[in-house]
Amino acid sequence: MRTVIFQLLAVYAAFTSSERGYFWHLTDLHLDPNYTVTTDPCKVCPSAGDQPVTDAGKWGNYLCDSPLSLINSSIHAMKSILPDPDFILWTGDDTPHVPNEKLSEKAVLDIVELLTTLILQVFPSTKVYAALGNHDFHPKNQLPTENNSIYYGVSNLWGPWLKQESIATFLRGAFYSEQVVNLENVGRIVVLNTNLYYDSNSITASMEDPGGQFVWLENQLSDASQKGEKVYIVGHVPPGYFEKKRGKPWFRENFNKRYIEIIQKHHKVIQGQFFGHHHTDSFRMFYSISGDPVGSMFIAPGVSPWKTTLPGVTNGANNPGIRVFEYNRKNLQILDMVTYYLNLTFANLESPRWEKEYRLTEAFLVPDGSPQSMHKLLDKISTNQCFLQKYYEYNSVSYDLETCGESCKIDHVCAIREVDFTNYDKCVKNGSSASNPRFQMVLVMVMMLICQLME
Repeated sequence: MRTVIFQLLAVYAAFTSSERGYFWHLTDLHLDPNYTVTTDPCKVCPSAGDQPVTDAGKWGNYLCDSPLSLINSSIHAMKSILPDPDFILWTGDDTPHVPNEKLSEKAVLDIVELLTTLILQVFPSTKVYAALGNHDFHPKNQLPTENNSIYYGVSNLWGPWLKQESIATFLRGAFYSEQVVNLENVGRIVVLNTNLYYDSNSITASMEDPGGQFVWLENQLSDASQKGEKVYIVGHVPPGYFEKKRGKPWFRENFNKRYIEIIQKHHKVIQGQFFGHHHTDSFRMFYSISGDPVGSMFIAPGVSPWKTTLPGVTNGANNPGIRVFEYNRKNLQILDMVTYYLNLTFANLESPRWEKEYRLTEAFLVPDGSPQSMHKLLDKISTNQCFLQKYYEYNSVSYDLETCGESCKIDHVCAIREVDFTNYDKCVKNGSSASNPRFQMVLVMVMMLICQLME
């Protein structure tokens, strides 16, 4: 018996050392270079707009985008926690939430350069797969399908990471594909410019396939299938709906439909999708026509704690978050996910302390991050108030600790389950019509008491 145990431990150790890899996912840094610690509530940060900021701290404020001190702290925390990752996914949005007239092409490029230099200094030998966000352009959101000074400037800044053959497609539309570093013939990372599909992008509104990116993506996935490779898809703006505002999509409907069809068609080669934009911690499921889980998208929390100004969103801020993925180097399967966070309130009172917030497999009792496991996780938060509440608190990176009631549950569950517009509408309608508000309120209160007793 003892011999068998030692053999199992040896197998596990071998797998851990050779097949298990690690990579960082970093998103939504939103540097506000004019953040100032001052007692004047109107001069703390331009990113707060007209909102007075009364308690500015060295490490930031929930009404503001990130001061450089916060971003510097997050990058160095990554180095301290996992100093030698296989690679880093950096999924965009580097400039602050300010009106276009307060920025310029030069200002955008200066911020991208500053953050690129910081990452290169802290991780000089680490490959970075970087994507542009909708704020990484001037004017914001209006990313085009042709070469321009920002695409050209960013391609030069990212020269240490981009291969020569990637620059051509990057200049054409800010997308590219490369082999996973040190894992040639095993997998590739496809970096998309989904800002081309954003419903706020008026330049691409009338196009059928902006930049030919859909055709290009299908070719990449078909080629990967023929070569026996697996694929990670990386981008900034995700398809589907925002879970904190009912009925708020990001893609135009025709683009959303096309994206889903591609994932369904090529799901066998896709091992994960990694996006940002929300600033929240969530995920999205993709199903086959017959209803089987075939894909999952991980939406990482942002470093910026900025409270969204979208009308109708309450408690729309978040604590800063960074994320590590554990994966199988032989087939790119997601094995686990660990999120680290900074309690911004505590940091400003005491000192910055990046802590483990949760590990996917431990917190939600699933075996890994496969589509099948993420489907089980969705089932847990759909049917168990304790898991729903846990997910809800992690969604804002432990900022919003209110109870997630029935309406909240509908918003989150439907956004996770139904990326398709029509199915999402049906999900919301069915959930709303099936609920009795007074009964549900009592039920949630009872369940929360049970959850607290179980902790």
